[in-house]
Amino acid sequence: MTVLSVNLNKIALVRNSRDGHRPSVVDAARTAIAAGAAGITVHPRPDQRHIRPHDVTDLAALLIADYPHIEFNIEGNPGAGPTAQGYPGFDALIETTRPTQATLVPDSDDQLTSDHGWDLASGFNEELARRIARYQARGARVSLFMDPQPAQLEQAKAHGADRVELYTGPFAETFWAHGADHPATRESFAGYLSAAQYATSLGLGVNAGHDLDLVNLPLFCEIREVAEVSIGHALISDALDIGLQQAVNAYVAILANA
Repeated sequence: MTVLSVNLNKIALVRNSRDGHRPSVVDAARTAIAAGAAGITVHPRPDQRHIRPHDVTDLAALLIADYPHIEFNIEGNPGAGPTAQGYPGFDALIETTRPTQATLVPDSDDQLTSDHGWDLASGFNEELARRIARYQARGARVSLFMDPQPAQLEQAKAHGADRVELYTGPFAETFWAHGADHPATRESFAGYLSAAQYATSLGLGVNAGHDLDLVNLPLFCEIREVAEVSIGHALISDALDIGLQQAVNAYVAILANA
């Protein structure tokens, strides 16, 4: 069954709008886990607009102490180094917290959100391969954020990744524009299905994420090869209407009933 990892970035974003500690990222993690989440995801960025370094260490400590069966997934650009504003660098976060999974994303420091996968087809990225091996040596499973293109998936395998996370933004946009049964949506779905099957044939695990929600997830999770979906923005938006526990329950129920 595909499992849910809850991305807590937006909890931190709300907290950071005031100089306090509410809402608590740690408390949100506890609620998500109690509601059925199998993992917790964070994407700390150098500008610290949402998740901050202390959130990463606080969550790592929480999961080690109270929830050792829950996976911790840290996303980010492996090339993001330390800043004068207190971001220690992606390497340091992995080294300090030893997450279950490191998801490597090719986004720039000022990017609004992740909107494309790694472009590896043009040549071997020796630095990326070194980072993958380094994080694996620290005990992390390494996933690369990728577009659903066979040549790119082949390169993810060649670079030493354990998994890929398929960037699902285009699928979500097509679904929202046309609905579940439109030929364009079915074509997009078929492309992701083919990519997931091909990645599996290469020996890669498959994750997925970006703009998946309660409406489009039932179709997407028909792809049985997907081990994990990471969902944050839509889930936290739903939580404003129905509560965080109920929102996590709803996403878990979709995955369980697929």
